[in-house]
Amino acid sequence: MKQEKTQWKLFLETLSAAQSEFTFLFLGVICLTLVVSLMFTSLWPLSALYFVWLVKDWDTPERGGRRIEFVRNWRIWGHLRDYFPIKLVKTAELDPKKNYILGIHPHGIMCAGGFTCFNTESCGFAEAFPGMRSSLATLTGLFRIPLFREYLMSQGLLSVSRASLNHVLSKSGKGIALSIVIGGAEEALTSSPGVNTVVMRRRKGFVRMALEHGADLVPVYLFGENETFRQVIFSEGSVGRRLQDLFKGLLGFAPCVFLGDRFGLLPYRTPITSVVGAPIAVPKLLVPTAEEVDHYHNLYMESLSKLFHEHKVSCGLSESHELQII
Repeated sequence: MKQEKTQWKLFLETLSAAQSEFTFLFLGVICLTLVVSLMFTSLWPLSALYFVWLVKDWDTPERGGRRIEFVRNWRIWGHLRDYFPIKLVKTAELDPKKNYILGIHPHGIMCAGGFTCFNTESCGFAEAFPGMRSSLATLTGLFRIPLFREYLMSQGLLSVSRASLNHVLSKSGKGIALSIVIGGAEEALTSSPGVNTVVMRRRKGFVRMALEHGADLVPVYLFGENETFRQVIFSEGSVGRRLQDLFKGLLGFAPCVFLGDRFGLLPYRTPITSVVGAPIAVPKLLVPTAEEVDHYHNLYMESLSKLFHEHKVSCGLSESHELQII
């Protein structure tokens, strides 16, 4: 019999979800404002010293970051997991003597499933895949924000730049599970309840990276990720969509207009199941040709589609649901 949650437990889960959303939306702006504002007060030496150190430390996000296991094991991540709840499902073994690139789909609004499963230990990744070290790559621009970058790196988040990914796959040893949300900002704009659309037909950089390093490819599907918020979808050519595309081109992300639970502010409590597929063996090719990249890109899309259809019913979808790859 399932044990009923106490009011205190429900409060902690709600608080963890609010903290996660607050961090996602506002913490970067607050950190930048704080550091700049201090320059105009008697505490200006603090900001000055930090900026000197920042210049010296500027390339750290491109060199594996500064991961702190204590932060990845904070209890708040367990409450965030239970809020939805979020579950990690393993379908095959990962060899700790090899490296892997995990493609995460779909992005959703905030990629709660991807963050919780692959950038914290709350869902038991280390137990499910012994010997593997999981990290999630995100927008490079976020690591240019003072103070905020320190918080992101402490969680183990990595820059998604080519230099950063090359460093992780070539100089961090074996047993690396590098997770990348393939669809990015463009995919976030398609996120809506009942929609299973992934953006990847023209996204082949991660495949080329895998070939250059001999890292096997692993598809991952987050069932329920798109159900966490209701988004206002602007039609192509509309003013709203043009503004979103402008932001995406300038900053690498697109502002989404969305509504959730609790006055529209929090994500809906809807289950998210992160299904990790079987690895696709990839050879090491220092200079892969376009044909070789296309071949493994097609294998990856076929594997992702197969994973979706094999698990959609057990994860709450009907047999008629289809995966759209654009």
